[in-house]
Amino acid sequence: MKTITIFIISILCYSLINAQSSIDPILKSIEKNNTGLVAMKKQSEAEIIKNHTGIYLSNPEAEFNYLWGNPSPIGNRTDISVTQSFDFPTAYSYKKKIAFLQDQQSELEYRKLRMETFLNARLLYVSIVNSLTMKKEYEKRLDHAQKLEKMFKSKLDLGDANILEYNKAKLHLLNIKSHAEKNEVDLNLYTSELKLLNGGIDISITDSSFSPELVPVDFELWYQEIEKNSPVLMWIKQEIEISEKQEKLTFAMGLPKLNAGYKSEKVLGEKFQGVSVGISIPLWENRNEVKYNEIRTIALKSMEEDSKLVFYNQLKNSHSKAIALQKTVDEYRILLKSIDNTVLLNKALEKGEITFVEYIMELSLYYDATDNLISVESELNKTIALLNQYSE
Repeated sequence: MKTITIFIISILCYSLINAQSSIDPILKSIEKNNTGLVAMKKQSEAEIIKNHTGIYLSNPEAEFNYLWGNPSPIGNRTDISVTQSFDFPTAYSYKKKIAFLQDQQSELEYRKLRMETFLNARLLYVSIVNSLTMKKEYEKRLDHAQKLEKMFKSKLDLGDANILEYNKAKLHLLNIKSHAEKNEVDLNLYTSELKLLNGGIDISITDSSFSPELVPVDFELWYQEIEKNSPVLMWIKQEIEISEKQEKLTFAMGLPKLNAGYKSEKVLGEKFQGVSVGISIPLWENRNEVKYNEIRTIALKSMEEDSKLVFYNQLKNSHSKAIALQKTVDEYRILLKSIDNTVLLNKALEKGEITFVEYIMELSLYYDATDNLISVESELNKTIALLNQYSE
């Protein structure tokens, strides 16, 4: 039984991800052409280089002195000095580890922007498909309304209808036209915004219906995998690790520094040369640095707990919303299949069994239900897009 349950859940999760496969080429195009992503990628590469700057030995120092003697019989003096300073050995290890973690942070910053950009693209895609679906619906309604207007015009000419009925038919046609025009404006706006995300390059979308969307049944099982892919949570987790390493680095930097080198001194008839060794005791330079990093680590851990809680609740709410919307969509689909009375209404109107007002009221109920179905499907797909943003 457990095996069957896991299999069903796996199928549902696969369907959730696979349902968005039609947008994959669009996302790939946006990742390639989006100017923000391209700039962030370059910035990330620059940050990685910067992270590995200043983590090695400090520059060696060389000094040369040539001093004239006075009185002249004592001769001139020549000094040469070459020294190299060293931090405490463990400091270099921590610097490299921090640099590596900062590299990952730079990559996560890119992933965060990429995720946000892809989510915007998904939402725009849903809006475009919704507008295309409505466009197709309005085309049928316009054709029907135009036929009605012509029919009542003919009846008016023959004296079988009055001017009030004909005006109602024209008003009905005008209403459909205005809705269709507004939908066309929205479609152009969404298409333009998607084009902007694609770096100004046109994207052709011809889908005029939504793919079947399924929501994972077991939220907890699904969430365990999704939590691992959140760049926000990963960023905070690594920031804590960086802060902990920074504590140890600050402590190491507070230990004595060494310097060693070669020195020579040459005067008239005499020459001195040998090694030099020194020590620097940091009494004041790093004061409060360790304490600061300790407090910062504690603050970041509290932030991580809060972020996890917010992240969990947001996804839980979206998942619950998707379940409810899926149920509503299914109910609408079943109901609309059973109450499509447009053919019967047309026959009743032609035979004069119902008035035009009664006809429009009945037709409007069906149109409203169809509009609601398309709207709820759109909202469902947007909610699933919010869930899917972490499945990259």
